[in-house]
Amino acid sequence: MAESVEVGRRVRLPNGAERPIQVYINGTQQREGADYTVRGREVLFSRPLVKEKLSGARWLAMLLGLFGSYGKNETVDVHFRRGGRTQVITDAKIVD
Repeated sequence: MAESVEVGRRVRLPNGAERPIQVYINGTQQREGADYTVRGREVLFSRPLVKEKLSGARWLAMLLGLFGSYGKNETVDVHFRRGGRTQVITDAKIVD
């Protein structure tokens, strides 16, 4: 069975990222103030985010198509403006 672990509460924004900033976890839009805040060049979440930790055997079984993965695995997408254009970071790196 896959194990889910807390990986952090922050996502770094690239240089020059400007508002509006929209944040999605697993495709669900989050609310600024309730779910996250923007501090400088970081998005800080109000709760820890969780990623699935796969063992080598589980990863191999998935690669071979024997079974899937059913642990909790949150992905973060961030939409922002930079240089007058909307840009998107998909599956943003989550940091402590």
